[in-house]
Amino acid sequence: MSRPVLAGLCGRSTDWLKKIESDERPLRNHALLLRLAAALQIPDVSVITGDSSEIAQPVPLGRLHHPAIPAIWGAVMGRSIFRTANEPVDVAVLQGEIDQTWRLWHSSQRQRTEVGALLPDLIRRAEFAVRSGDGPDRRRAHVALSDVYRLTGQATAYVAPPELAWVVADRALSAAQQADAPEAIAAAAWNMGNILRETAYPDEALRVVMEAADLIHPHLEDAPDDWRGAYGALQLHAAVTAARDGRDGEAWGYWDKGDQVAKSLPASYVHPSTVFGRANVDFHGVSVATDLRKSGKALTLADDIDPDTMPSTERRSRLWIEVARGHLQRGDRTAALHVMGIAHSISSETVTYTPSARSVTADLWRKSPRAFRAEATRLAEAVGVVGT
Repeated sequence: MSRPVLAGLCGRSTDWLKKIESDERPLRNHALLLRLAAALQIPDVSVITGDSSEIAQPVPLGRLHHPAIPAIWGAVMGRSIFRTANEPVDVAVLQGEIDQTWRLWHSSQRQRTEVGALLPDLIRRAEFAVRSGDGPDRRRAHVALSDVYRLTGQATAYVAPPELAWVVADRALSAAQQADAPEAIAAAAWNMGNILRETAYPDEALRVVMEAADLIHPHLEDAPDDWRGAYGALQLHAAVTAARDGRDGEAWGYWDKGDQVAKSLPASYVHPSTVFGRANVDFHGVSVATDLRKSGKALTLADDIDPDTMPSTERRSRLWIEVARGHLQRGDRTAALHVMGIAHSISSETVTYTPSARSVTADLWRKSPRAFRAEATRLAEAVGVVGT
């Protein structure tokens, strides 16, 4: 198998795989180890790690999947290039439904299932609104289309085939550019940055989000709150991207800029889609510290956060996942297991479909203290890391 083919099956770049092979980059992420083993059809991860002292680590020979994907795929890939005779779409009503679906994403415990069921119809109607609209209505329809594709990117993250993820991210950004709407462009760039970062293109991710930030920056003084919220979200995105690449100073520099934006906004402000606000800035501080493997700082920061102030169920669950990662970095698997149980109780789908959560769960299943192995196994079975 060629290097480009294997890298593609892992959802990563050829350069990423080359650095793994040449030992320039360590491969500690258990989810990526599972993906690499599955691509090579190796039934036991220890064959790759060479650690024969560990128990066998069965590999699920397949990718994460969600039942909503086929219908979403059909709506995305089946769009028409012609105007049709459908009933006209009231763009204001459509935008209201999209906004409501964003709220559902952040409030539901089963956000992928509930939002995924609504997306095919929203995608088709938004596409038709763009094809059939004229003048200001067409511009508003492009904003709605960008919003619905960003939401699609969120709902299908980690479960969409790579080609679907790229198409959705590109359409979100293109629609925002067609609308010439800076806040929509910034939000779409944030979404594109997620795809770039998760497919091992950190430099490109930083470039995209910083270009979008530069677009909004000249207008910040008199900008609406949501423009500043989008700008702050871009800074936090850059902070995590830099942290995952081990760039400590840059990461905290970006985080500081996001912190300053949050301080300039009302204390209760929350961006409608990225949920940028005071609570999300504090959450990202934990995430940045964890990605930099500063577990002590991450856990100290987490101690000062009230999880109930986080307005998003999905993000609240992810906060506990980050805390579990911090405990795991310190070797405290008992605490990590307890915290992962909290994360799972808040949003089972967030844990099930987030690679970092699955990685923590797999580690706990393999290495938890004997007294907690039954509990770790129950969690691993619920998440789908091991078969029941």
